[in-house]
Amino acid sequence: MLENQKLFVPSSQLRTLLNHQVAKSEVTSSSQKVWAIAVTVVLAILISVAIAYQFQISDPYTKTVLSLSGDPIRGHAIFQMNCAGCHGNRRGTQVGPSLTDVSQRKSRVGLIEQVTSGKTPPMPQFQPSPQAMADLLSYLESL
Repeated sequence: MLENQKLFVPSSQLRTLLNHQVAKSEVTSSSQKVWAIAVTVVLAILISVAIAYQFQISDPYTKTVLSLSGDPIRGHAIFQMNCAGCHGNRRGTQVGPSLTDVSQRKSRVGLIEQVTSGKTPPMPQFQPSPQAMADLLSYLESL
């Protein structure tokens, strides 16, 4: 008998109920869209970083440098000739940043890119032989 009975709800209450449900679903939908966009952006960044890193490692010069064993003593000599003028320990005359613990701030690939690219003026583009770069890298890792 209850199946055939109609429930009477005043139209003003029904409108209020429907408006509340619509607003609630719009908020849920909006927050889901924001999360979807955020996840997409994070994934795009991670994929871009992975591709860039893979590209750097696939670079023949970088690959060769990473395959060699460097000598920090020879690397120190290379540093003194090419880098110490700007990155040395002389107070007040240092143009470039301190390289103490630089290997903690940059990866091996990042250090090679920094030295060889010339993308951060006034640092010049400098591409030593792969063995000389391996030696310099070894020295930089000892700082």
